[in-house]
Amino acid sequence: MSNSFLLAIAVFTWGLKSVSKFVSIHSYRGGTGKSNTTANLAATLAKYGKRVAVVDTDIQSPGIHVLFGFSEDQIETTLNDYLWGRRSIREVAYDVTNTLGSLADNNGKVFLIPSSSRAEDIARVLREGYDIEYLGQGLQALVNELSLDYLLVDTHPGLNEETLLSISISDILFLILRPDAQDYQGTAVTVDVARKLKVPALFMVVNKVPQFFNLGDLKSKIEDTYSADVVGVLPHSDEMMVLASNGLFVVDYPNDPVSETFDEIVSQCLI
Repeated sequence: MSNSFLLAIAVFTWGLKSVSKFVSIHSYRGGTGKSNTTANLAATLAKYGKRVAVVDTDIQSPGIHVLFGFSEDQIETTLNDYLWGRRSIREVAYDVTNTLGSLADNNGKVFLIPSSSRAEDIARVLREGYDIEYLGQGLQALVNELSLDYLLVDTHPGLNEETLLSISISDILFLILRPDAQDYQGTAVTVDVARKLKVPALFMVVNKVPQFFNLGDLKSKIEDTYSADVVGVLPHSDEMMVLASNGLFVVDYPNDPVSETFDEIVSQCLI
């Protein structure tokens, strides 16, 4: 790593030092259900009365806003507007607690900071990038202004500078993978990087597991492979496929085994 990169990490970390729980949700490859996992963890935390913000830093391929009921034309301001100096970070934060149904009965709150899905905005990010230090300052302001208990970051798949910065300042890192040979290899690289960056807590979540797999055996295999705790094994769910990202699974199917697994993850790792 270059000296400038290490300096950026130091500045970014300093900017978020007051966050009690900074949680990154990451996968080496796309299609693992990372955004679904992030959104459902946020909703489950709110069930326990926590104040949570979800930040979509997958700026190159955003989409988590769909899970909270937003179409592209309903989003007036985005994280991009903050990064380009058009808006304050608070102005691009949406209170999406109304999407939680009865899960919000304990006075929990969820805020969403979406990224723009407009083609021209994505092209600008790819062309120009953005200031990582400025993002760190914004997240710190968000924590203070919204009195957050948790800041959840939905990262961009793979390993790039922005993702490495997010991982480096995390209190907790969840790595999402499927039982797939390519996922196994890529996740091994990510685990190695996370350990070099000295992430305090690293947990694995296995998603989209076919029904004929023995979940206990799979859990043991992955824990042995990566020397890391598997805190959730989420079976393939026809209900999840039918929902097709049109809502939060833990809200629509609160008694489903998948929802129970999200509850177990939150209970073990986050509260």
